[in-house]
Amino acid sequence: MASTGTAAAAAPQVALQSGDARPMPMVGMGTVQFPLVHEATKNAVLAAIEVGFRHFDTAFMYGTEKPLGEAAAEALRRGLLQSREELFVTSKLWCSQNHPDLVLPSLRETLKNLEMEYVDLYLIHWPVCVNGPPRFPNKKEDAVPLDFEDVWRAMEECQRLGLAKAIGVSNFTTKHLDRILAVATIPPAVNQVELNPAWQQRTLRAYCADRGIHVAAYSPLGGQNWDGQGNAVLDSVVLAEIAKARGKTVAQVALRWIHEQGVTCIVKSYNKERLKQNLEIFDWELTEEDRFKISQIPQKKVIKATSGLFSEEGEFTSVDPAELNIVEE
Repeated sequence: MASTGTAAAAAPQVALQSGDARPMPMVGMGTVQFPLVHEATKNAVLAAIEVGFRHFDTAFMYGTEKPLGEAAAEALRRGLLQSREELFVTSKLWCSQNHPDLVLPSLRETLKNLEMEYVDLYLIHWPVCVNGPPRFPNKKEDAVPLDFEDVWRAMEECQRLGLAKAIGVSNFTTKHLDRILAVATIPPAVNQVELNPAWQQRTLRAYCADRGIHVAAYSPLGGQNWDGQGNAVLDSVVLAEIAKARGKTVAQVALRWIHEQGVTCIVKSYNKERLKQNLEIFDWELTEEDRFKISQIPQKKVIKATSGLFSEEGEFTSVDPAELNIVEE
């Protein structure tokens, strides 16, 4: 097994266009886990640190901020980390807090959960606003129009105060980003979206590249089997053939393809061996033929705001469901 130092050094980093966050390691560990088991998350984060991960992705709604913070503190005590500055920590503002007056208090609560003085990156989790307490799924009747302009101004204040070293968004389309960029004095540093070989986000990636917005990929291995139709990434015949020819796993081929697009992978595993494998994608390349085959994979989005964020019951009364569209046209 590679040493902690060797693995950590093997993960390339990308400088973000705004803020004074340390460069973002281009592979991060995702921590969303349902149902949440506090100790399992803490132990998985410690295992990830041991094999070389330095980038961790959490969110208020995941409930994993506290175990992540505890794991970071223990890693410091055990000498696995020399300082907090070695970590890149991302967290996210939930839909119920997507109100201008709730942004800063929500970040302060996140920092309390993490027992940290700052996050490296703070994201608006969804371009969706709801009234009422934090919950998942949300009630359709609680949906209200999102005040993009004033919520973003509140995010900028989080960065000015040093509580977030950089700020960004998640699940935003080009239309949503247009709204932010029209008023931003600090542009979004990152847009974290569903992205993998079966949902390649070509239009959005080109838009973000033109504007200096770095793209990060969640569900890089296809995510959960939400629709009961299998996993378009891990079950891909194309990726399996490439993996067999290269002596790699299907997951490694998918992550390598994402990395070659200049995108950061946020990949979730609580298994130490798979965590290690997820970092072993930097000392080899796909061939031109491999890349062409992957470009031909049929495209299919899995996560949709109206179906993924809201319960089946009820109706949207205060917002047009079209405003909740997060699929690029």
